[in-house]
Amino acid sequence: MLKGIIMNNENYQPGLSIDCVIFGFHDNQLKILLIKTPYEDKWSLPDGFIPINEDIDTAAVTVLNERTGIEGIFLRQFATFGRVKRNDQHFGNAVLEHFKIPKEVGKWFTQRFVTIGYYALVDFLKAIPQKENSREIIEWIDHKEVPELILDHREILDKALNTLRIELNLMPIGYNLLPEKFTMPELQKLYETILDKKLDRRNFLRKINNIGILNKLDEKKSNVAHKAPNLYTFDKDKYEEVLKNGLNQGW
Repeated sequence: MLKGIIMNNENYQPGLSIDCVIFGFHDNQLKILLIKTPYEDKWSLPDGFIPINEDIDTAAVTVLNERTGIEGIFLRQFATFGRVKRNDQHFGNAVLEHFKIPKEVGKWFTQRFVTIGYYALVDFLKAIPQKENSREIIEWIDHKEVPELILDHREILDKALNTLRIELNLMPIGYNLLPEKFTMPELQKLYETILDKKLDRRNFLRKINNIGILNKLDEKKSNVAHKAPNLYTFDKDKYEEVLKNGLNQGW
């Protein structure tokens, strides 16, 4: 795939690329989707190039699908990265050597690329990656155990995580990340895992109830050792309304 892009680079926008930061949450774990190629010792974010016949947002979906096989995810653009020396010549040359591409032919690939970052938050048990080829490794890795990444991918990842945490002050999360019926402690733990900090229980309860996106059920969680907590569901219509209009409080 990459060799074909390099050899037919006239079909792609020169000097511009896309990096996707895909966060996965499930059972109080926050993970990052990373790729390891056969021509590089370090890991990378799912990344790729922009076809000249696609707009940028469409190209981001294409890149994610081609690199990971994942589709049907809403990607949000969050930042552009364009330091003068962000392109690592060693990385580029290593790829050319791996595919036995002459440096003169591969000049398009080793030039400086400005990259556009996109991120998404999904349930990692429902987003199952597929390898582009048998020699690649694609894994969900715990966000606190991320190995060394290529280029400035660590900077891109950190910026995406910071953006995600800021977004929690602007919109609700949890729909499609929790079971259909969940407890308030489970919802609070989702926020705490992403924010990486403890939240006051009473304060969280007050704020989340003020948003008005929950339905309290006349049911309690079964098979628990202590006092059974109440179960809740999301009110989908109100949830989507808040997503559209935004929040006016912070965590």
